[in-house]
Amino acid sequence: MKALIFAAGKGERMRPLTEHTPKPLLMAGGKPLIAWHLEKLAAIGVRDVVINVAWLADCFEPTLGDGARWGLRLHYSREGAEPLETGGGMLHALEWLGDAPFLVVNGDIWSDYDFARLPREPEGSAHLVLVDNPPQHPHGDFSLDAAGHLHVDGESRLTYAGIGVYRPALLDNWRAIIGDAAGANQTPPRFKIVPLLWAAMARGLVTGEHHGGRWTDVGTPERLADLDRFLSL
Repeated sequence: MKALIFAAGKGERMRPLTEHTPKPLLMAGGKPLIAWHLEKLAAIGVRDVVINVAWLADCFEPTLGDGARWGLRLHYSREGAEPLETGGGMLHALEWLGDAPFLVVNGDIWSDYDFARLPREPEGSAHLVLVDNPPQHPHGDFSLDAAGHLHVDGESRLTYAGIGVYRPALLDNWRAIIGDAAGANQTPPRFKIVPLLWAAMARGLVTGEHHGGRWTDVGTPERLADLDRFLSL
């Protein structure tokens, strides 16, 4: 299995820390945030990892190299000056990811979730890991039913953890779903993956699981400091 790490965002809520350092390269527990993911990916046998980059893109390769120190091959999907959002970024990275299901993880999260639990072949178009709603996102994203399928609506909504497995086919009809939304007609196109997930959920094609362990969206300097203290214990 190959993997995609989303690392193109500007990290605007993390300023001034991200004025000169991309958020996934900020240090926590003595290593860049993204290095925690690379170690875990290597541990489950992933060998090819695509990192999409835009903001301060030239900082990544000097820091991470070609991935050899982790036993990985790193491929950098350069998106240009402006990030292509999650959907556009995934579409742009498909030339490296190929036709098989691939693991996706957000570069600005940290979790003790074991990537080995993820299905190599998701039942439908995607399989997502969900966590309890954090204070900064109290209403959650999706609901998880007893059969393990995700829905847009529901009483007990959970938050997407930024970890999942996706089939490339999820993007097959992106143009029909996205339409003429801002950015969709630029080259390369820029759009979010969420509308495609909603469409797949309506067809019962997205499964998920609830992770009850540690997880944090490292979205502010305060949360980064908290994580660093925890990892340094």
